[in-house]
Amino acid sequence: MIDHIGICVKDYDESKAFYDAALGAIGATMVMTVPEELTNGVKMGGYGHEKPDFWLTGAGDPGPGRHIAFSARSRAEVDAFYKAAMEAGGRDNGKPGIREHYHPHYYGDFVFDPDGNNVEAVCHKPDHERE
Repeated sequence: MIDHIGICVKDYDESKAFYDAALGAIGATMVMTVPEELTNGVKMGGYGHEKPDFWLTGAGDPGPGRHIAFSARSRAEVDAFYKAAMEAGGRDNGKPGIREHYHPHYYGDFVFDPDGNNVEAVCHKPDHERE
């Protein structure tokens, strides 16, 4: 339902390294950057599978309170996202697991990124549906 979303980050390079690892675990890569001469010197890059769905902007103050959930194609991808995010400097906010209060097959994790954004990978498929 969401076409794309973007967040501002304090340190673009640090956040890029974090999201390269975490989103790479669910098959997404940085698919586009905007030339800095078009952004008054601000670094901008978009992640996705084929088009940019999630944008980083190195604009300084990110502000508090954002939550972003990334779709994972399998529970293994949720696990891989969590592992990669933690290894890239994320802070735990909920290990991978079933969250029955959402629905019986909601398998997700929660990690704080370098700016304190609460990011999640989630798979809605039953365990027997692998891909």
